[in-house]
Amino acid sequence: MYSTNIGKTFLTTFNRQFNKTDSAKAFFKKEFFPLFFDHPKYMLWHTNSPFVQMKKGQKPHLLTEEERLEKLNNLAEKITAGDRDASVAIGFPASEAKEFATTSGLVSDISQSADEEDVYLSWIAAGLGMGVAGGYCIFLNEPDVLLTLYKGWKQYRNLLNDPALGNVAPNKINTWNGQWVNYCYSHEDDIPIDIPALYRSDIFKQEINSVSINTVKWSTLYFNLSKKYPDKSTTGYIFSLGQTNKTLGFIPFHFKQARRLIDCYENLFGENAALEDKNKYEALFGVHIKRACELGIIGLHALQPQDLKKYFIKGAFPNFKKKKVPAQKKGESEDAYLSRLKSAAEKDKDTVILFRTYKTWLVAMLTKNNEEIAEYSEEIAIALHAYRDNGRTNERKNRIEKDLLTAASKKKFINELAAIVQDIEAEHLSLIKDLKNRIHLMTSEDFGYFIVLLRFDYAYQERNN
Repeated sequence: MYSTNIGKTFLTTFNRQFNKTDSAKAFFKKEFFPLFFDHPKYMLWHTNSPFVQMKKGQKPHLLTEEERLEKLNNLAEKITAGDRDASVAIGFPASEAKEFATTSGLVSDISQSADEEDVYLSWIAAGLGMGVAGGYCIFLNEPDVLLTLYKGWKQYRNLLNDPALGNVAPNKINTWNGQWVNYCYSHEDDIPIDIPALYRSDIFKQEINSVSINTVKWSTLYFNLSKKYPDKSTTGYIFSLGQTNKTLGFIPFHFKQARRLIDCYENLFGENAALEDKNKYEALFGVHIKRACELGIIGLHALQPQDLKKYFIKGAFPNFKKKKVPAQKKGESEDAYLSRLKSAAEKDKDTVILFRTYKTWLVAMLTKNNEEIAEYSEEIAIALHAYRDNGRTNERKNRIEKDLLTAASKKKFINELAAIVQDIEAEHLSLIKDLKNRIHLMTSEDFGYFIVLLRFDYAYQERNN
């Protein structure tokens, strides 16, 4: 089972890094069990395993040290006896006499033998998945990532055991892992981990009687992994273990394409904007993890921003207009009014970042002259606004917004351009004629991206009106 491969890569890396020769069984007993299960709060809850099978009156947080050790021995006895079902070996098929159970996952119909080491390796791997929003985990068979995850185990245990931090949610090692790797790779290597700052971040959510761990968005994790591996491609395994196990399979991760998108944002809007807007635009990129996997590759296509699809299908127009500056209400204090002004400014900034995010992805998807086409699209949008504003009726406005910018094909777009050429002002005539030639030479795929880009630039120009 693939979990044993992950465990094997990790153990080899661990032994080399710390100059040890531990077997999987030895590592499990010396490192894994003491961290994960030898405390009132578990770090991992594996359904039907000996660690969660309680005798009458037992509760995990009330177990004595002897009772926890007994459960460790129960697991060891089952492994020695040859049990290899899902309650004993992580990621193996559920126990069923004639056929795999419907809840089995990560399973092959090829006959494979698994010795004791393989079972312990599968348990080690159970602590090495990175949970992402959408209910799935990612295995990356990369030694550096696995070693980073190992270092995060102790941090999670410290959080669980620290009474000053409140009741941090137990059994969430995979959710924690995703946040931990994302946090570590979003900072420079020489910056020490600041646990109080980590606790104050948006990694955690304060509930009424507990502190839960938010699940990281896969695209955010992907962007920060790309900082660590800017030129690398690797294969991830995406799965979910629960009452019903699921697998989305082995999916290539092309980290270079994430860097391409970030570079594009920086080139279009400047280095300062790329740094200041980073957290917000990275959160906007990316379809649902399941849809991303259906595309076959984690790369540019999978990073399509949320809600952008409707602009392709329906030809909808976005609204990027500036929000009106609110007037001070009668009887409103100066502080309250300034707070409303600040909130309005932040919302308007979010609108700008949304436009920049959409434009960046569309420009990156175009196959040729990306940056030049971005400037060209803006020039066309300005010319179309000038043409519209010089009209005496709504005829020009309707021609642009209802016909030209919603054209479903190159032919229809060019036909609408021909009508505009008939009465456009002389200063914009050559630009519009050149547009006709460019559209003619575009592939159908590039035209699909370009017309949405042009529609967005046209809508953004409303901010200047």
